[in-house]
Amino acid sequence: MWTRQHKQRNTGRLIVPSLCVLFLTYFGFHAYHGEFGIYSKYRLQAQAAELQAQLDAVKARRIDFERRVELMHEGTLEKDMLDEQARKALNLSQPDEITIMLPASAK
Repeated sequence: MWTRQHKQRNTGRLIVPSLCVLFLTYFGFHAYHGEFGIYSKYRLQAQAAELQAQLDAVKARRIDFERRVELMHEGTLEKDMLDEQARKALNLSQPDEITIMLPASAK
């Protein structure tokens, strides 16, 4: 009677762990770099902080404009504000006055 004897191979025992490592690597990569991953979370937080800073600047500018418009309302007209706006619009000043021109970005 003939019998076959096979030498036991170790490669069969490595298939399942190697597939598990491949799946974990794939999902781990996408958990960090994916659209909803950890890196995207930090990038969105940085973008939100930048946009919040812009919003605060715009709100401060709006408050300043509202204050200046309030000074121009009828009944509460400030002579200094009216004088400032007229001089700016007409580009005039008195001979004995010192005029300091500010750049547009300084306002």
